Parts: sequence; C-alpha cells; structure tokens
Amino acid sequence: MALLVNRENKDVLKQRLKEENIERKTISFYRYVTISNPQELRDELFKVWSNWNCFGRIYLAHEGINAQMSVPAVHWEEFVDYVNSITHFKDIEFKHAVDGNGKSFYKLVIKVKEKIVADGIKDPDFDPSKTGQYLDALAFNNALSDPNTIVVDMRNHYESEVGRFEGAFCPDADTFREELPLVIDHLNGQEDKKIIMYCTGGIRCEKASAYFKHKGFKDVNHLKGGIIQYAKEIKEKGLESKFKGINFVFDERIGERITDDVLSECHQCGTACDTHVNCKNDDCHLLFIQCPECNEKMKGCCTTECVDIIALPIEEQRKLRKGRVKNGPECLAVYKSRLRPNLKEIIKNNLSLKNI
Repeated sequence: MALLVNRENKDVLKQRLKEENIERKTISFYRYVTISNPQELRDELFKVWSNWNCFGRIYLAHEGINAQMSVPAVHWEEFVDYVNSITHFKDIEFKHAVDGNGKSFYKLVIKVKEKIVADGIKDPDFDPSKTGQYLDALAFNNALSDPNTIVVDMRNHYESEVGRFEGAFCPDADTFREELPLVIDHLNGQEDKKIIMYCTGGIRCEKASAYFKHKGFKDVNHLKGGIIQYAKEIKEKGLESKFKGINFVFDERIGERITDDVLSECHQCGTACDTHVNCKNDDCHLLFIQCPECNEKMKGCCTTECVDIIALPIEEQRKLRKGRVKNGPECLAVYKSRLRPNLKEIIKNNLSLKNI
C-alpha cells in the first residue's frame, strides 16, 4: 500500500498555492471523543480530503481530533456532509477564520499522536470530560468586568505577546504542558474564585478547565470556541472587543488581527511591532517579532550570523548543517524555545565585533 503522505517540495507547494485562483475556507475544529483505531481513520481521511484538494494540519489520537484546515469552497458542502457522516464527528462545530483568507496551509498533514493536546498529565483519576462552563462573547465580557474574576491565558508566551485580553494572567511558558503547573501555582489559594480562561480555538481550555476542576477549583469557565469564535461574535453582535491585538494562529498567516492595538515590539530594534516571522536561515527558523526596517536590514534573519549563512551558496549551507545535533548545543538552530535570545544585544555585540 502506498504511503499516504505528500512528499513534494514545500517551495513548489507554496508557489502552487500562491498561483491558485480558487476560493478556500480556513477552518478549525476539535472534539474529545474515544477513537479506537486512529491510524485507520487517519488513512481514510487522508484519501478523501486529498481528493478534494484540502490542506491543513490534523492530529488524531485515541482521545479525539484536532484540526486546522483549508477547504476549497467548491467542496465545502461535501466536506461538511462527509465529516458529519463519521459517527465520532457528527454535528461537530466548525470555527471559521476571522480574515477569511483560505491560503493558510499549502499541503495536507494528518498525524496520529498520543494525545491531540500534549498535556503532561499522568494522573489516572483525571477525567477530561468533566469540563468547566462555556461562556459566549457577551458572558465573557461581563465576567471580565467583575474585579473578583481571574482571567487566564492558556496559550504560549509568543501568542500572548502580540494579543491578549485585558488583565489576563499570561504564563511565561512555551508549551501547554508547561502552562498547567504554572497556572495552578498562580491560582493557589484562590480555589473559590471565578476563573475564566481562553485560548485560540477552545481545545486547550477545554482540557485545562477539567484539570482545574480536578485540582479543586469550584467556578471554572472557558471561552467557547476560543478567540476565533469570540472575534466572530463581537463583530456579529456589535460588542466591544476586550481582546486587544493579534490572535496568533499556527499556519502560514501566523496571525489574525482582531484590533489595531500593537502590544509588542520588534525584538531587534524595539519599535512598536507585532509581526512574527521565522528566521530565513534554514538551520535556525527562530520565531521572533521583526519590523519591516529590520527585516530589510537583516534580510529576514534573527542575527548577523544567520545573515552571513544565508549569503553562502546552498551547498555550503548544507555542509554546515550536516551532522549537527538537532536543537542541541552543537546546532546553529540556536535560540529556540526557552532560550529566547536578547536579539537587540546579540546584534549590537556582533556588529561591534565586526567593526573592530
């Protein structure tokens, strides 16, 4: 049986998407449900969705599905009917992107995982189905106005850096599994207070709300459909957006603007900016915030070392990468995750050395 994956070069796929002239819908959906054979379902989904030229990133596990997708509008009704025909996913809720830009993914990736959201929870008594209460946009706004409410952002630091709800506690964490103990520690002694939480599309909060209840918190609530659904509701109902800035998304768009507020700054020069980019050096790809001026000056790179590397012939770049330990001390991929470099200081020092 042929391997059900797309092996085409990503640059070719991206160019093909750029030249495509069909309408697409960017959506997300998830459900916690027991799937007995996720690999078998994975292969079925891949064959059907590939036939319709659907793109996206989908995770399947015994605990359910987590999907972000780009679906051709011409196949939208077929897609909805097909998903609803699967018993596990009947009447599942689709959340549509704020900006309506369908060019969010350039290929279809479906992976079977241990969990659809890696949480690090080992407690055998934890029941993820015992979730907190849903809040729609209006109820969430009303809860925010109560000074006794504790607001928690269940996203990673780089997400909350560019957009967040007013007054939210934003954990300084890189992953969901890191956030859970940080939030529990932050909320220690406040088990009787009203807790409201939010994330991008709702999936992380769904599990987090159940976990916090398991840990003894009494009044646990979460934003239904996450920031994506919130942005849609406030627009439809004419409500004030208490969320400010950009909603970070995990696709080619990187972010959806919710309000004009700019909450962050360029990591290289400090000017007001909220544009995330990945370093152009293929051996780095650090995710950081870069203003247009620095992007031009640094050629889309995070440091002067990376600028020097991308100037080399491609074969020389490959030689540098060969044999490196991925994300290890010998890897030039340098500054990912918790290392979070001070790019302003690094660039300043490197330029000073070059001028000696």
